[in-house]
Amino acid sequence: MTDEEKRIIKNFEANVRQLLRLYAVLQKENQDLYSELEQKDLEIEKLHAEIGQCKKDYSNLKLAKMIEVSDSEMKNAKQRLSKLVRDVNKCIGLLSTEQTTE
Repeated sequence: MTDEEKRIIKNFEANVRQLLRLYAVLQKENQDLYSELEQKDLEIEKLHAEIGQCKKDYSNLKLAKMIEVSDSEMKNAKQRLSKLVRDVNKCIGLLSTEQTTE
């Protein structure tokens, strides 16, 4: 084997070693990227669940706000009920006086 052939073989071996190192680096990088992708998928899934819960909470809050009774509304309702009770009592009183006169 001539010196030129030996030099070519050494260059070839060096290139193969370099390619193997580069392959290992790329393989590690690929593995890291797949791992990161899996983490991101889990994070996205978690965020979707959180969004669903937030939508549900918002819907419940809207419903609660619709049925919420303020203090003034409560006072008005009590006054109306008191008036109705007085009216019913008057009617009962009138009916009882009518029955006793008959």
